[in-house]
Amino acid sequence: MPNFFTDNEDIQEFLDNADLRELVMLQERGFAEAEEFDYAPTDHEDAMDSYRRVLEVVGDLAGNFIEPRAGDVDLEGAHFEDGKVSYATGTREALDQLRMADLMGFTLPREYGGLNMPVLIYTIAIELVSQADASLMNLFGLQDIAETINNFADEETKAKYLPMFSSGAVTGAMALTEPDAGSDLTNVQLRATYDEAADTWHLNGVKRFITNGCAEVLLVLARSEPDSEGARGLSVFVCESGPEVRVRRIEDKLGIHGSPTCELQFNDATAVLVGRRRRGLSTYVMSLMNGARIAIAAQGVGIAQAALNEALEYAAEREQFGRSIRQFPAVRQMLGDMHMKVETSRLLTYDTAIAVAMADRIEHLRKSGELAGLPGGEELAAQGRYWTTLARALTPVAKYYATEMCNEVAYDALQVLAGSGYMRDYDVERHYRDARITTIYEGTTQIQHNAAVGAVLRGTFEERYGRLHDKLAEAGADGGMLEALKEARQWLGEAIEYANGQDGDFRDLHTGKLVESATLIYNGYLLLEPALRSQHKAALAENYVNEVLPRVRMRRDQVLSGSRTYLDRMPELLQYE
Repeated sequence: MPNFFTDNEDIQEFLDNADLRELVMLQERGFAEAEEFDYAPTDHEDAMDSYRRVLEVVGDLAGNFIEPRAGDVDLEGAHFEDGKVSYATGTREALDQLRMADLMGFTLPREYGGLNMPVLIYTIAIELVSQADASLMNLFGLQDIAETINNFADEETKAKYLPMFSSGAVTGAMALTEPDAGSDLTNVQLRATYDEAADTWHLNGVKRFITNGCAEVLLVLARSEPDSEGARGLSVFVCESGPEVRVRRIEDKLGIHGSPTCELQFNDATAVLVGRRRRGLSTYVMSLMNGARIAIAAQGVGIAQAALNEALEYAAEREQFGRSIRQFPAVRQMLGDMHMKVETSRLLTYDTAIAVAMADRIEHLRKSGELAGLPGGEELAAQGRYWTTLARALTPVAKYYATEMCNEVAYDALQVLAGSGYMRDYDVERHYRDARITTIYEGTTQIQHNAAVGAVLRGTFEERYGRLHDKLAEAGADGGMLEALKEARQWLGEAIEYANGQDGDFRDLHTGKLVESATLIYNGYLLLEPALRSQHKAALAENYVNEVLPRVRMRRDQVLSGSRTYLDRMPELLQYE
């Protein structure tokens, strides 16, 4: 009986060795809830055991219930008839199982019926579900909507909605995108008007490309200030489905068929303001999207793991010229590179989840006044800004890197299966189609590069490299690989110095090269830590340093070339006037 959690040695190795004591202590508020809830952990070991048990349940459901239905879900897809959306049969059955297992309030506080799991554990759960069925993750992984309500709504709103999310009575959707406002959310035009006499808000307008837009509870970005332009006129509202919220259609998509993508018409729909007016985009949606971007990174890792597993199994069984194709050096190289990419992306995604969890918990407990009373509270308070800065830098990096990796691995997995992979007889063609959206939704790769480049240019990553380098050197990491990483940092520094001396258009043109270089160095440091414990991980790290790290030098050379061809000679390149 497969269990996607316990069967994954890389996840087990990470949880066995990661230093999570501070994170767990913050998540559990110094284990104070053990006195109030009989199922709350009493110490670190108890908490980790609880987290593992929950992940075992997720892994079991993913391997034995969700994955066997994923192919049928893909073929059936979501339905749209007479203005109503219904899930595929396997999607409905999987959601029922997740509800019965009490897994729909993963990160919500226990007082609202939630599991109070750290973001890291939720990220691992999302990966497992995505490995089984990427489209189901788009329903299971939208729990950040409830988390946003928990973080920013008033007590009355939280008391009403959070227990419903925790029980699985409702699912959520974030209604952000509009026909003329895709990545440019500052251009959102859906109107929110306040009826002072009734003390209610009403929403009017259209939203498009809304994942799970048929959900019972919608978190809506709307223009609350009638004469405003840009981000300062936007607020966030909670709106329930009903006659005033009409699904106009669902999209016919390349992949993730089990996840309905809806176009919505709001016709004077009643809504409740979340937090304060005018802070919808700058504070609440940015927080929501950061959580969603980590979820998409985990989705990318899950899809890639599924594709890799299928390629490994096929390569071991398929014989050509008297031996399995796994024995051919070219195929070996493909499989080895695929595994290295998956493991590297997993480490980066988990590291990002830890940074986000540390930043969020420190800030939450600081605001509540509880932080000072926790062990090491003063020191943790001083670290708050560091974790916040790091989380903001890593979130777009993890999203971009893990999803680009997902597409590469799915592509190569189909190549390993060759003609068979192109047929529906194997799941790899579904993984290939499902992978494609991951670099697009919640902000394209190019948007993620733009979001991350400031941290690269300001030296946020260089500061983090220094901390990791010193820690690894003290632990006895391979000196040659540490020296290679140090040299790569120098290459990046040269590229940054040159780019900072050019105009804004030049920096924008080369943003992807700078962010990619910073990410490749970061991943090298992450790989060196487990290499201290395992020959397998050491071989992985050695291969990465030899095969991948030289790309940083190539990117440096491209930046230092000063090339402005795409800026100055586009008409000649594309032959237009």
